[in-house]
Amino acid sequence: MFGPLGHLRVVEGSAFVAAPLAGLTLAQAGADVIRFDPPGGGLDYRRWPLAAASGRSLFWTGLNKGKRSLCVDIRRPEGREIVQTLIAAPGDGGGLLLTNFAGLPWLADDVLQARRVDVIKVEITGNHDGSNAVDYTINPAVGLPAMTGSGGREAPTNHVLPAWDVACGLSAAFGLVSATIERMRTGQGKSIRLALSDVAFATVGHLGILAEASVNGVDRGPSGNDLYGAFGRDFPTADGERVMIVALTSKQWKALVEVCGIAQAVQDLEAQLGVSLRDEGARYIHRDAIAGLVAPWIAARNLPDVASAFDAAGVSWGPYQTVRQALERDPRASVANPMFAMVDQPGVGPVLAAGSPFATTDGDRAPPRPAPILGADNDAILGDLLGLPSGAIGKLYDTGIVAREEAD
Repeated sequence: MFGPLGHLRVVEGSAFVAAPLAGLTLAQAGADVIRFDPPGGGLDYRRWPLAAASGRSLFWTGLNKGKRSLCVDIRRPEGREIVQTLIAAPGDGGGLLLTNFAGLPWLADDVLQARRVDVIKVEITGNHDGSNAVDYTINPAVGLPAMTGSGGREAPTNHVLPAWDVACGLSAAFGLVSATIERMRTGQGKSIRLALSDVAFATVGHLGILAEASVNGVDRGPSGNDLYGAFGRDFPTADGERVMIVALTSKQWKALVEVCGIAQAVQDLEAQLGVSLRDEGARYIHRDAIAGLVAPWIAARNLPDVASAFDAAGVSWGPYQTVRQALERDPRASVANPMFAMVDQPGVGPVLAAGSPFATTDGDRAPPRPAPILGADNDAILGDLLGLPSGAIGKLYDTGIVAREEAD
């Protein structure tokens, strides 16, 4: 199976989205990711959404698939000692820490380097100065809610996807792998700090949005569901469904014009406006006029007919559907997609789970594995990795320094 990081062992101390997603990304590429949690679970162990029958967090189980679990009381010196020893355990692929528990003295660089000189630590923070911030406070600060929806600055619209957490998590995984490659070359470790707000502001800058405001001296206004800078809009079908159409490229624009039979109407509109709608910027400026030509064709047809015609013509489009509708009718969200498989998740039961989105050209990819119950791997980690005898492990259980959750 696809597992290029099978030689790495990553210790993860995390909560929320970015750091667990980074660990999941590494685990699905083959790394042995060991997350440590306190008895009873950490900050997000019971975060919504929950499984209706058991109350188990589907959020937590989704982000921690394929990892191993060490359940240890890090409030006590003995528990912190176990985690430090695990981070510094020998092996070419060891010595790796991924965390968003920023500023903990017992995970400080000098403390870990005293145990293993080539340790690599990736620490996710809110802001670059170490102060607190989360996705839902950073997003309004970068200005995107004022561009989202139709309300503008007076009625900003937040997104529901924690996009900066996702971008930060993937960046953290890349940063850790990059540091291990450098360590292979130089023999030296690295301490990396990645700020969530830096990821957000950098991305907004990469997309030209910061430059648009600074160079042109303007704030971009909201444009509803329209695609900025080209033609893209949602339309209702005859049977009450909705579709999103995107004509960003010349090929996409040509396909839309042909399938809707509006070539002559487009030529007339171009003559009237004195522009060429082959230019994507012109298509954005005159999007309302274009929509007036496209809408009647879609409104006269049911979704299956629209889908068939669009697919045959090569139109770039997609249906609006709820998550339940996607599960019922979209093969991309089913076991028909090789990325997905049904797994038996402890505490939840059979659940559709995503494996790695990476697939080799011969179809090889890592399948999904369930998230562990807390402490499921205590004995293997303490015994096999740290070399503790069974008696010492038993005493750790007896004193509550380590614990194991009972499977439902």
